[in-house]
Amino acid sequence: MALQNIGAGNKDDAFYRYKMPKMITKIEGRGNGIKTNLVNMVDIAKALGRPAAYTTKYFGNELGAQSKFDEKTGTSHVNGAHDTSKLAALLENFIKKYVQCYGCGNPETEIIISKSQMINLKCAACGFISDVDMRDKLTTFILKNPPEAKKGSKDKKAMRRAEKERLKEGEAVDEEQKKLKKDATKKKGVSGGSKDVSTKAPSKKKANVSDEQHSPTGSQADDNDVEAGEDSDDDVQWQTDTSAEAARQSILEQLNSVTASMVMISTNDEKPKSGKNSPARGEKPKINGNTVKSTNAHAELVEEIREFLDKGSSASQLKAFLGSLSGTDQEVVDALFEALFNGLGKGFYKEVVKKMKYIAAAAQGEDTQPILLHAIESFCGGASAEAVKEVALVVKELYDDDMLEEVYIVEWYEKGLTGSNKASPIWKNVKPFVEWLQSAESETEDE
Repeated sequence: MALQNIGAGNKDDAFYRYKMPKMITKIEGRGNGIKTNLVNMVDIAKALGRPAAYTTKYFGNELGAQSKFDEKTGTSHVNGAHDTSKLAALLENFIKKYVQCYGCGNPETEIIISKSQMINLKCAACGFISDVDMRDKLTTFILKNPPEAKKGSKDKKAMRRAEKERLKEGEAVDEEQKKLKKDATKKKGVSGGSKDVSTKAPSKKKANVSDEQHSPTGSQADDNDVEAGEDSDDDVQWQTDTSAEAARQSILEQLNSVTASMVMISTNDEKPKSGKNSPARGEKPKINGNTVKSTNAHAELVEEIREFLDKGSSASQLKAFLGSLSGTDQEVVDALFEALFNGLGKGFYKEVVKKMKYIAAAAQGEDTQPILLHAIESFCGGASAEAVKEVALVVKELYDDDMLEEVYIVEWYEKGLTGSNKASPIWKNVKPFVEWLQSAESETEDE
């Protein structure tokens, strides 16, 4: 049976996890008794987690025709001859109104009827509660025929089982796309790639790559070898070691001790910016044996990244730029979030979706997932209450894009509940999504 993604907005996503069968119809009878048989309405309704009677009744209301669903035989009929494309379009409207979460668009929702006879959709992923428009004709039918209790859980379980079986197809398509991209990249970047290798090969420190790329290190080294001979080791030290200690030694060789001390103090005062101790980022400058701590380091990082983004740089260029900044990986990613979303309140989630390529450039690989989660926590700690309310949507979006995995999200959440930041409203807002992840895992183990 042919399958399609649930929701028209996801039709081009080859590995979207929620799918349903394509609609199959059949015209039966003739004259006044002609009617349309919705052959696989039961299968479609199961994929949507809604009773087939709801979708059948919705078609009848929208088409102004009598409709009937037979519970015993599982047949669904609508009077009149109707095109499959027209019925499929009506089904999309039904999905938007009565299936998809109004917050995150996830189709894994549950219909809840309140005491005041209002119909709501509770999302199992983000916890958002959507208010259904009670002016729609179908709401009267739903109130008279409420969904059976606990029936939805079986439907969800069957849906997840089917999703995992079909996820392999999406992974195969994804692998093919990656191969095509790699081939295209190789063809375009053969000359550029070889140049990068030759310029970076002499250096072992990541912090010195940018300096070496802009200086003719090869020609200078050759000249120095001829002229200086035994002093070649000193030349290599000048090219590769740019730490504060090396600068101090250089000045001491040229000036007396009193003047050198004055120069070093002046140099450190002018350049207080530095990250925490990290083998990949270099060492902080020291004065009289004490590490210099700059309170403006974070603000300077943010400003540097913001200026770079204002130039309209691409995501690939951003990745190289972030690698050249001083500071630990955590400090750089924290600063990136501040530069991308500074001052945002309501609409934080939408901006994350728009700027996802920049986040992806900074966070690649499993080791970056805790860094990314900490950056979200750090940003929300200084953001408005409106932005904090959308943290579950942000984490879910990163999870759906395979940038975050379940084990790291749960570990981050559990540490947050017991850590120094346990009073933060972040944990309350992200709790429904974490519980959804854990329930999905337990159901998988049961199966």
